[in-house]
Amino acid sequence: QAYIDGIHASYRQRLQDTGVAHIAQRGRLLDAQTVECGDGTRLHARHIVIATGSHALKPDLPGAGLGGVSDDFFALQAAPARVAIVGGGYIAVELAGVLHGLGSEVTLLVRGPRLLSEFDVEMTVQLAENLRQQGIVVRFGCQVQALQRRGDGIHAHLQDGPADAVFDTVLFATGRAPSTRGLGLEAVGVALDGQGAIVVDAFQDTSVPGISAVGDVTAQAMLTPVAIAAARRLMDRLYGGQPEARLDYDNVPSVVFSHPPLGGVGLSEEQARARFDTVRTYHSRFRPMLQALGDGRMRTLFKMVCAGEEERVVGIHLLGDGADEILQGFAVALKAGVTRRQMEDTVAIHPTSAEEVVLMR
Repeated sequence: QAYIDGIHASYRQRLQDTGVAHIAQRGRLLDAQTVECGDGTRLHARHIVIATGSHALKPDLPGAGLGGVSDDFFALQAAPARVAIVGGGYIAVELAGVLHGLGSEVTLLVRGPRLLSEFDVEMTVQLAENLRQQGIVVRFGCQVQALQRRGDGIHAHLQDGPADAVFDTVLFATGRAPSTRGLGLEAVGVALDGQGAIVVDAFQDTSVPGISAVGDVTAQAMLTPVAIAAARRLMDRLYGGQPEARLDYDNVPSVVFSHPPLGGVGLSEEQARARFDTVRTYHSRFRPMLQALGDGRMRTLFKMVCAGEEERVVGIHLLGDGADEILQGFAVALKAGVTRRQMEDTVAIHPTSAEEVVLMR
């Protein structure tokens, strides 16, 4: 909390130093150029940008109020002894690793057949095995039907799982929804999709001239760096003399900060086979030196997906220590259209895990 408070203080100081007025009020659109604050103050502008983000959801089931969401995780004062995390996405996997590292007994209750549906299947299978090797219980095809508090803790009634499971804390990581309610969007004609996200074009413009939106509120690649990049390019277009500036949403790299991290850029094998006639994959599965010396059982898996006769690299997927740092550089190469031959022509740096990316067979 002290660290986060320091970040907030730094942001407030930077806003002040650059002459940005920060108004701690709820805003509501009155028209395409007017925002009304909670105290009745009205602000007028040629351009309005909506960046209200998203919020965590809880499933509609009996006793759901006994469970928390990711926001509640940050309010914990100590690591609970027994934790159930409901979900199999980014947040569920990351919280599982953090709480396990703090000493909690962690169970992941995943409704679907695997973790992280956005990632390559082969990578997520290895991730689940790595989590189990650490002692995290992972249950697939397991749906929570109800929560009930009894003397010994919170009982989770599960479908296709143990008849009864008992935990001290239950956290739901079952999705997020765009924060668009109460902003006056409908009244001024800003179009929303079926999930309540603001519909924008390639330039982040909404259906109403003068109103733009960036970030999770648009449900486009819900990642903080994506929102920042989209906003920067929007400002370049509106005020920087770059009328064609916009974010390219293709091949956005992303990392799940699991233990160890899983990162990917480009297409999964499944996506590539649906798009191209010729697809080849290359792998490297190994124990990194630190694990080998310490007799650890955690496996690192690197995978490269190539398409066409020239074997252009269309997907790079890394699971292992340092995957987050390694991926950033290779994401540039993929974005630039690198081929497998060019990867092979690059001399490896030994001994590193990163060298396996250019040595895959």
